[in-house]
Amino acid sequence: MCVALPGLAISTEQGQLTGQGLEGFYRAGRRVLSRCLLRVAGREPLAVQARMTAADSARFLGTVRTSSHVGPDPDVVVERIRYADGTERITLYSAAVRPLRLPVEVALGTDLADLGAIAGGAPAPELPASVHDSGLRWASPTGNASVTADPPPADALASAGLLRWEFVLPPGGSASVELRVRPDGAGPVRAVGRAATSPLAPARAMGDDPRAQHLLRTSIEDLQALLLRDPAHPTDIHLAAGAPWRCGLAPVDALTAARMTLSLGTRLAAGTLRTLARTQLQVPGPQSGMIPGPRRDAGPHLPPSCTGTEATLLFPVLLAEARRWGLPDAETEELLPTAESCLTWLRTTVGDAPYLCDPQPGGPLRVETQAHAHRAALLGADLLDSCGRPGGAGLKQWAQQMRAAFRDDFWIDDLGGGRPVVARAPDGRPVPHLGAAAVHLLDTGLLGAGELAPGLLDKVQTEQLARLLGGPAMDSGWGLRGLGAKEVGYNPFGHRGGAVRTHETAVAVAGLAAAGYEKEATSLLRGVLAAAETFGHRLPEMFAGEQRTDGSAPVPHPAACRPAATAAAAGVLLLTTLAGIRPDAPAGTVTLRPLRGAPLGEIVLTGLRIAGGPFSVRVGRLGLAMVEEAADGLQLGA
Repeated sequence: MCVALPGLAISTEQGQLTGQGLEGFYRAGRRVLSRCLLRVAGREPLAVQARMTAADSARFLGTVRTSSHVGPDPDVVVERIRYADGTERITLYSAAVRPLRLPVEVALGTDLADLGAIAGGAPAPELPASVHDSGLRWASPTGNASVTADPPPADALASAGLLRWEFVLPPGGSASVELRVRPDGAGPVRAVGRAATSPLAPARAMGDDPRAQHLLRTSIEDLQALLLRDPAHPTDIHLAAGAPWRCGLAPVDALTAARMTLSLGTRLAAGTLRTLARTQLQVPGPQSGMIPGPRRDAGPHLPPSCTGTEATLLFPVLLAEARRWGLPDAETEELLPTAESCLTWLRTTVGDAPYLCDPQPGGPLRVETQAHAHRAALLGADLLDSCGRPGGAGLKQWAQQMRAAFRDDFWIDDLGGGRPVVARAPDGRPVPHLGAAAVHLLDTGLLGAGELAPGLLDKVQTEQLARLLGGPAMDSGWGLRGLGAKEVGYNPFGHRGGAVRTHETAVAVAGLAAAGYEKEATSLLRGVLAAAETFGHRLPEMFAGEQRTDGSAPVPHPAACRPAATAAAAGVLLLTTLAGIRPDAPAGTVTLRPLRGAPLGEIVLTGLRIAGGPFSVRVGRLGLAMVEEAADGLQLGA
């Protein structure tokens, strides 16, 4: 899968585009080419290798035997390099000892179908082609597309959708054809993630474990491939949720990924916040101040949740933490009214109650919603106080009341030491199942001076949660299951009922490390790094929660996006967690809390950004961190 949104190219490892399933070139969610079948000397090349060369390109290698002599050696090597922007370059290399005359045919076709219809199993039939310029063209009521070739074909047959060439290759010679697929009137894809325009710093990782280098590079490439511009405000850039299913803006995914990648700079956070600020509901009523979002399945034990609730709570959190990482004051002030409206919605919605229902009104009290609300209240109060705005005291008082009640209301005691409940039903009944939603209790948020906000659990409860997350019911050996393996309704492929969700695993690693539970954090970290290696370091948003055994490999989930914004951002968070970077740009300080066990040995992270300047840090084999590069005036905190 090659991605450079709005361009996308999907194929099997064979390299041929057969028109089956999702195969094809896409532009903005429409399939502009579904079939691209290559034949050389009347034969399909024998596929020998397929690999990603970057997030937006793949290389396919095949061989063809043209001579009649007996032997295993092919005469022709066929290389196809495919790009998400709709370009494919086909090159033939001769290994023969005499000149070869090679007829080459490319059979093309398309249905110009929408990705959603194709995914739903209802693609349209192929459209008739017409000869156009140096290639073929297709037209439908919903749009047009064309393929042009360089060099132009010797023959073009519209009825068969066929382009033909004939090449004469001397011994050791080569010949190439470049195909360009475009909707009519559209130029090449202008991917936002190109180096000159990307809001993400080109950070690098080096050290004892080479997987860190590969994971960080691939994660950043995937994030760049998923970047989109707000069409009405092209300077504002945000992330699409993932390919191929979710190539548009999903507020929670965009905010979550921007928060996990603050170490790569604050430009993505600023663009995401400005884009979502324009969607905030301003109409009178109970939803005023919300960032709208769709409902989301919550697994086998709870009704769907409202992603708008989570997005509204994430907005002030991202703004507060982006300010700590170095978001300029002018941009903070610009976005502050939207954050204030989110916080006003929170206080108005809960009223005198200690908890926030989701969805409102009358929904269950979900444990992660309380964690998000508590964090939003504390970081929102810190933001308001720091910017001289009123309202911080009331938010802190409400958060304190929630903490006092939560430790009894959302905890059940049992012979194993107790556990947090997943939720409390509208009738007050606890929903006791152990799931990954509890990891959000460890993600308390960053305040000033490198300090983390207090959490909803006390020390004993936090220790017990760490033990549960590190146990075999939750830790699959590849990452954290969404639901414990011993729970009723567990399904290793359940996307919220047992599958490993990559970004929740990263949140667990960061939260456990910050709370001082390095053994559990290290186990999850090593597991997800091993999974990343088997996935070519391009982590999917989720994969099956089957237990890791000797010689096994993580099982892909058939509906997972890959690349996905939150999974790619998780790769960044996992590696920066090793250094425990906690900046306070307004105070001119950065605090380091590295993992003392140095689970990956020595690691050097370069090209990060804090306070608008480059930042590099080295963590040695003894778990000691050293700043190697920082912005002028940035001091190491205690």
